[in-house]
Amino acid sequence: MAKLFAIVALWTMIVFAAALAWYGLRLPDVAGIGSFERRPGLTFVDSAGQQVGATGDLHGGVVRLHELPPFLAQALLATEDRRFYGHFGLDPVGLARAMFVNLRAGRVVQGGSTITQQLAKNVFLTHERSIERKVQEFLLALWLERRFSKDEILTLYLNRVYLGAATYGVEAAAQRYFGKSARQVNMREAAVLVGLLKAPSRFAPTTDRTRALRRADEVLDNLAEAGWASAGEVAAAKTLPVGTPGGGGGTRSARYFVDWLADQVSGYVGFVDRDLVVRTTLDARVQRAAEAALGDILAREGDRADAGQAALVALTPGGAVRAMVGGRDYAESQFNRATAALRQPGSAFKSFVYLAALDRGARPDDRVSDAPVAIGEWRPRNYEGEAGRGEITLRDAFARSVNTAAIRVAQRDGIDATLAAARRAGVLSPLRREFATALGASEVTLLELTGAYAPFANGGMAVTPHAIVEISDRSGRVLYRRSGSGGVAIMSPATLGAMNDLLRAVIERGTGRAAALDRPMGGKTGTSQDYRDAWFVGFTADLVAGVWFGNDDSSPMNRVAGGGLPARAWRSFMIEATRGQPVRPIPGAGASGLRAPDPAASDRLP
Repeated sequence: MAKLFAIVALWTMIVFAAALAWYGLRLPDVAGIGSFERRPGLTFVDSAGQQVGATGDLHGGVVRLHELPPFLAQALLATEDRRFYGHFGLDPVGLARAMFVNLRAGRVVQGGSTITQQLAKNVFLTHERSIERKVQEFLLALWLERRFSKDEILTLYLNRVYLGAATYGVEAAAQRYFGKSARQVNMREAAVLVGLLKAPSRFAPTTDRTRALRRADEVLDNLAEAGWASAGEVAAAKTLPVGTPGGGGGTRSARYFVDWLADQVSGYVGFVDRDLVVRTTLDARVQRAAEAALGDILAREGDRADAGQAALVALTPGGAVRAMVGGRDYAESQFNRATAALRQPGSAFKSFVYLAALDRGARPDDRVSDAPVAIGEWRPRNYEGEAGRGEITLRDAFARSVNTAAIRVAQRDGIDATLAAARRAGVLSPLRREFATALGASEVTLLELTGAYAPFANGGMAVTPHAIVEISDRSGRVLYRRSGSGGVAIMSPATLGAMNDLLRAVIERGTGRAAALDRPMGGKTGTSQDYRDAWFVGFTADLVAGVWFGNDDSSPMNRVAGGGLPARAWRSFMIEATRGQPVRPIPGAGASGLRAPDPAASDRLP
């Protein structure tokens, strides 16, 4: 038996050694890891080839460990790898602890990778989850520990780790987020940088400053827990000021667009190891029209309306982003309200209620009651002063945005049918399975809601909003090129025609009359409870655009409804954006233009 055991053990060792040798032969080239160069830059150009922004390590410089405040490295080790100076590249104790925590939680809540392993993965490997990649990560971590000292490994990591917004290394990130060198950051700013490691896009101060500071507080608590700072020092650090972003290319609101794309590039080409040129779908003329439309109306009416922020997204019917404005002033706030803010769409969500109904056989002239309705203790109300008229057509119910009628339409087929219609159209955010969602009570982003209206403009095909056309290096070698139009049909021609009948009625005699253009169009207003959010999403045959007004703290505006500021801003933008374009009918339209607006119709309905 002992002899058999020895033979099995021997062969196991041989197989294990052979596997290591096999994976070792397939390791990537590790030459030059110790030489620091300027981090690659990303240059973004619009559809005409003109530069609209640039990101990357544009501030230059490599920082050595001894040049940085000691609390930066300490915060990193306290959060990511407390036994860094004691392990050999792998930390069996940390790995066992992570496995125990994850098993107890029933999901992955803690990782066991060391700083050395993270360096190996970030510099040499992809983020693919495979046995080969894990074995290579193990081998590279051992090689790094043998080749470099612990301080050298930490220096390599601090200069190469990805920290969001196309920045690699703490120097580039400090310049990007705080407008200063990493050598000059205070303890709280250092904690913000370390906090980015968990999720660079999510915890970036340019995305959500409050969330970034909450994460920084967790990092500071780790410092105290690890014994590298006292409770008093941590409490004082939590009150320190955090700097505002420095430069980074781009002008005015196109910076929101550039930031949004910067985090996507590595997903198309992998690790960015050279300067790249990213050709985008942005149209500079349309972008200027978007900036002007929001800027003008906020300057004139924003204070009086208690509307502190606004955002706009414009797409082609195929989903190509032509313009994006994420807020009123990028210098004041880099949070992109077009792509990252989850807000209640109000009645702008009703399009999917009626889409589900029309898809199951309903027609615009069918009648529905607008009398009060109750679901348990919930009694949705119509807009102030809107008296019931008895039975009205679906067309009138949609045009006037009657809440009680919309709930009855949703009840006919069930809320699941509405949710399914929204999903097919492109709404990806979580939607609550309750009838309040039919009135827009579940939060969505402006980008996804605008993209979900594209099928009404393109013949019924769902699209994915996109903005990257091609990525190439400075030598002209193409690393990525978008191909294929994609899109899946989500409604029949009959349903599309009926749906656009309703969407035209909103403009002709309903809540969206203030958005009316001198060309065929459709759209829908939306206003959330207490006037916290106001929307208008509409389209012509050539462009789909969505506008949102509100406040970052969700405080109510001064009775701003979707048919007010958003509709007027949308119209102002679309007049300029479509100037010179031929007038074309929208898909499924039964008429070539608009009827005269009904002066008796209210433009203040939610």
